[in-house]
Amino acid sequence: MATASLAVTEATEVLLPASEEEAVAAFGDGTDVVVVGGGTIVVPEMTYRRLQPTRALLLKGAGLAGVTREGSRVTIGATTPVEELTGMAAPLGPCAANIADLEIRAQATVGGNICAGEGNEAPRGDLQGALLVLGSTVRSAGEGGTTEEPLEDFLPKRRGRLLLDVSYDEPAAGAFAGLDRPHTHDYTALAVSGARAADGTIRLAATGAGWWGVRLPSAEAVASDPEVAGQAALDDVDPQDDALASAWYRKKVLPVLVRRVLAELKESA
Repeated sequence: MATASLAVTEATEVLLPASEEEAVAAFGDGTDVVVVGGGTIVVPEMTYRRLQPTRALLLKGAGLAGVTREGSRVTIGATTPVEELTGMAAPLGPCAANIADLEIRAQATVGGNICAGEGNEAPRGDLQGALLVLGSTVRSAGEGGTTEEPLEDFLPKRRGRLLLDVSYDEPAAGAFAGLDRPHTHDYTALAVSGARAADGTIRLAATGAGWWGVRLPSAEAVASDPEVAGQAALDDVDPQDDALASAWYRKKVLPVLVRRVLAELKESA
């Protein structure tokens, strides 16, 4: 594993693992190390000194990219570019296509998006909602070794773990609806993802309605009535004011997006 100096911060050591094993060893317990996938989020943070780690772990050469399928099971490596997901079935494909622009999607990684911290001016982690409704599991490393757990359990502690890959079973149907306005400059202010399993179970989740992607269990419980489900979703979220939209506006729009997603799932039945 090679090391080098990093220009953006004088005291930062750059670690360049050549395999998953080297990446896990370099990450250790995650103390004072920033993980760089595509760099679209953390490099600006380091440039503006909002992040000043002593070690930066660059994953580009660690062999963590790629999408594999085994039957209905899909596994996506952490450093897979977001752009590679845009042709996949809903909700993940449309969700990925809704992220920023082509240049950003080609550089940004799936792991970086899932692990994105709370933004100062806009929500981050667009893929979290789509992957939550797919019942995804995450394989990660850190204190305690390598583990696999539901994405819901991983998200609250994502800053202290090294994400290796994410897996899910393809649903019977999926849907995605986002709040898009010209003034948001390709940031997603609010989005809802939905999936219907083979047994008819409906899962719903939102991004931009809290500090990270959240399931909407209250809406799921009454999914057969989209109007009621839209209002019930408000019980599951904690929207915030930011540069893109107010909490008040998000509460007004969320029921609309839930109804759209449920209508799309019904049409695909």
